[in-house]
Amino acid sequence: MKLSRTSTVTLLLLLVATSAGCGVINRIRAKNALNEGARAYREGQFTQAEEKFRRAFELDPTQKNAPLFIARAVQQQYKPGVASPENVATGQRAIQAYQDILNRDPRNEDAYKAIVFLYGQMKEEDKVRQMLTQRASMTDIPESKRAEALTILASKQWQCSYDTTEQKDNKTTEGNVVKYKKPANQADFDKAKGCVAEGMRLVEQAISLDQNNANAWSYKANLLREQSKLAEMDGNAQQKQEFDRLYDQARETHARLSEEAQKRKEAEEAAKSPTPPAS
Repeated sequence: MKLSRTSTVTLLLLLVATSAGCGVINRIRAKNALNEGARAYREGQFTQAEEKFRRAFELDPTQKNAPLFIARAVQQQYKPGVASPENVATGQRAIQAYQDILNRDPRNEDAYKAIVFLYGQMKEEDKVRQMLTQRASMTDIPESKRAEALTILASKQWQCSYDTTEQKDNKTTEGNVVKYKKPANQADFDKAKGCVAEGMRLVEQAISLDQNNANAWSYKANLLREQSKLAEMDGNAQQKQEFDRLYDQARETHARLSEEAQKRKEAEEAAKSPTPPAS
């Protein structure tokens, strides 16, 4: 049967209306699935929550929050410290879910921090450093975010030195004064010096990007303290004295920036508070 032009137009309009109607219905179903997933998540039913969030995203791919909800539900199924293949696979699934978000939005802070956190829980330090190094080199994100990544990298170098200098065999106590002595193994001393040098390079780079980063100044002070201990171990009193002086300066800067940050936070909270009615 040959349709008239009028009948064809009518049929097309009907199809469009039907499609639009399906879209509305799917969005309603997606919203209901999200609500059900949120309820399951609050009740600790993370597998069910993941299923509901995935269903919501299938029904309505325009749901901006669904991918993050999916990733969080998978992450909650991972048990830190459990080395079973099934649990490790769950951790990798969570990382991939967050990575999918990052692939679409490289600036997504929640996804980036979650991946770094998961790699840390899974003891994959090489992956942590890789993520942080990549983050620090991204010129299309705020410099303050790059500084944060560099500071975390610097903190790991500080820990490397601290683990050597604070070994009980490498220090003695005379009254209330702690004296540091060179490790019996020269390689341990050389490793600590290398870690401190790399840590200082990273933290100076962080401060150059964000001079008001209190955390960066804190780790600069910590690294200078390590340099002081290593100089003492090496019998270089003059160098130790200089590092102690720089350490005090860095600590003062950290304290000032921390105080300023606290005042800004209090001012912001006060601005958000409702103004009491006039009497």
